[in-house]
Amino acid sequence: MLAAVAGVGMGLASVTAHAAPARIQFHVPPQTYAEALLDVAQQANITLIGAGACTGRSAVGLQGPYTVEQALERLLAGAPCRWRLIAPGAVEISPLPEAPAPRLSPPVSVAELLVTATKRVRNARELAVAVTAVPRNDLRASGASDAADAAGQLAGVLATNLGPGRNKLLLRGLADGAYTGRARSIVATYLDDVPINYNAPDPDLRLVDVDRVEVARGPQGALYGAGSLGGVYRIVARRPNLSAMQAEVRATGALTRSGTPSAAVEGYANYPVFEDRLGLRLSAYQEIQGGYLDDISQDRENVDRTERRGARLIVLYQPDDNWSVALTAAGQHLRSQDTHYTSPGLGLKRSVRIPEPHVNDITLLTTTLKRSWGWGELVASGGYIRHAYSSLYDATATQDLYTSFARTSAYSERNRTRMLVQDVYLASRGAGAFQWLGGLYGSDTRIHAPTEFLAQIPNLPNIPVYGDTRRDHVREVAAYGEASWMFARGWTVALGGRAFHIDTRTRSAVVSERFPPRDFDRNASTTGLSPKLSIQWEPGSGHLIYAVASEGYRPGGLNSGGAVPLPEARETFRPDRIVNYEIGAKTRALDGRLAVSAAVFYADWEDIQTDQFRPSGIAYTTNAGDAHILGVESEVSYRGPYGLTVQLNGRLARTRTSNPNRDFTNNLVHALPGAPSTSAGALVSWEREIREDWRLNLLGQVNYVGSSHVSFDAAAPKTGGYIRSKISAELVGDRYGVQVFVLNPFDSLNDTFAFGNPFNPNQIRQITPLRPRTLGVTVSAAF
Repeated sequence: MLAAVAGVGMGLASVTAHAAPARIQFHVPPQTYAEALLDVAQQANITLIGAGACTGRSAVGLQGPYTVEQALERLLAGAPCRWRLIAPGAVEISPLPEAPAPRLSPPVSVAELLVTATKRVRNARELAVAVTAVPRNDLRASGASDAADAAGQLAGVLATNLGPGRNKLLLRGLADGAYTGRARSIVATYLDDVPINYNAPDPDLRLVDVDRVEVARGPQGALYGAGSLGGVYRIVARRPNLSAMQAEVRATGALTRSGTPSAAVEGYANYPVFEDRLGLRLSAYQEIQGGYLDDISQDRENVDRTERRGARLIVLYQPDDNWSVALTAAGQHLRSQDTHYTSPGLGLKRSVRIPEPHVNDITLLTTTLKRSWGWGELVASGGYIRHAYSSLYDATATQDLYTSFARTSAYSERNRTRMLVQDVYLASRGAGAFQWLGGLYGSDTRIHAPTEFLAQIPNLPNIPVYGDTRRDHVREVAAYGEASWMFARGWTVALGGRAFHIDTRTRSAVVSERFPPRDFDRNASTTGLSPKLSIQWEPGSGHLIYAVASEGYRPGGLNSGGAVPLPEARETFRPDRIVNYEIGAKTRALDGRLAVSAAVFYADWEDIQTDQFRPSGIAYTTNAGDAHILGVESEVSYRGPYGLTVQLNGRLARTRTSNPNRDFTNNLVHALPGAPSTSAGALVSWEREIREDWRLNLLGQVNYVGSSHVSFDAAAPKTGGYIRSKISAELVGDRYGVQVFVLNPFDSLNDTFAFGNPFNPNQIRQITPLRPRTLGVTVSAAF
């Protein structure tokens, strides 16, 4: 299928294929440079980026056999632009330098970005999928440092707010509850081509030196398998530049009302070891988020301080136009000294008997190999991921169920997840009417999740009065594919699917003070097929209408914990499955300055898995019931004159639950927990040149999250109904920059998440307030 990116005036064109070294018979008449470059891309089967950067008209054409290099040199001789090879089969066009370019350009419209969320390089506006990408410039300008910060720039993207390293990502209002436990995450989080989460909270990777963040909303089971019911959140790191040395450092300091200062330092260094062949890129960061909550019971101030530090090294070897190998080593350590919830009426104070720290660490080593031919491309990616997190909770409220001699008690949970993953796929290239992709996936996941109930007596060590040493071994294999056919001009139909088999073995040894020990050893397996069907129509340049039906799934599993065994009906939880029907449109107008995307979707979710807590506070997983979600979402991006940029997004949804699991609750809420019916966001920026090499950028951002229940139980409290806001002013030059920003300028303390501790939710109402007004400064220097 021809993938020519519409809107040359926006500065981007793409035709997917391979730059063959042999001579090609070109037939390119004299015309504008942009149109001539598009013809070269189509006839040579290459990916071409930035055709609109070449203004003017070519006085010569191409008639006869040339290599791609010869054709570009001849065509662009005397043109106000230049070309360079940026990847196998990919050429970038850029204007000739006239003066030092500012390091910050106006935020890029969603219409200008190439994405790889569908495992092939495509313009997001040509895909029959609700895909959005936030580019590096937008992330920097808005100060988005992690997934929760970036969520406000993406329609339908939400994050819970239990605290850094404890949150869950939610897409399109598809939520399975506020808690994390045994159920697999409903949003698949990726770093480049490798998944980095299983059932843990989002690792909360800091967005340092990334190229873009991509989000594919709606079930993505055909390409991404289990754990992508809500969609895919993908962080794309910047690859090494093989032709130039680069470096940058950024430092941030901030003051929070009634809190301690915050600070962050981050930077990267790029070094081409062998020009155009081998290079490396090192990124690193250190961050301290100052606390602002005081605990009156413990007589401690600013208890919720968080530290986050990490690094990433990418080595890229590209011996020729057809081969590339990228090796990535990355890690992050995150530690919060305490939880972030309080009680109504206490403001920024709380009363908890003991500290409740949290640690979330992730380490990964990945490799991606790409081999290109004129007819296709092979991509093999794999990696080892170690994700470890632990939490400690005040469990005094339930200690009488476990012991009779403790003064206070704590519940300790730890999780060590080790994943080996391998994904290999082969995709067609070229401009033919028929396109295809086929792949194989395999993973081996081992989870060690010990939990303990600890009785605390003054001046004595903690005494375990309950313990569950649980181990899970999950093996998954899958074969998947997708084929598309342009059966008429502008019309394309695509069919895909994923056949999978997942085996799970759970072993557990439970000991307690009041009950005899017991062992648990069970197996569960899930086999199935996840299909996808889409049809799209491109009536003209920059316009797309599509319809898609897709499916997502999660495997079933086993429960083992608790001093008293669960009833047999609760020892297992069934697989859940969601089918999504969607009609969408993407269009551009006003000479490419206005881009609009909108989608109406209906999702049928059966046997929803949810992590819940027994009265004793011990977690278990069950099936809550079914749900039907009808919604609409939209994104608008406008780049106006005089440096004005406006980005708007919004989502409306109506959810109805049915067929409640009577063994779980008879009072099933008529909505999904943590998924408000309404959410919206707006970002407005204005950029102006102050001097020849300095620019001023003013930015304002506001996001609204509606209210929702915190649990499937209709009697549970509501959360949400709050606004996040930020304003900033940035002065940027060729090498240096300074930004002043204010978070929560109106100093709102609205509740963002009505949950914090599973051992006392019924005794004390819990709320998580917004961070108070925070004033900060960021300075940057590039070398």
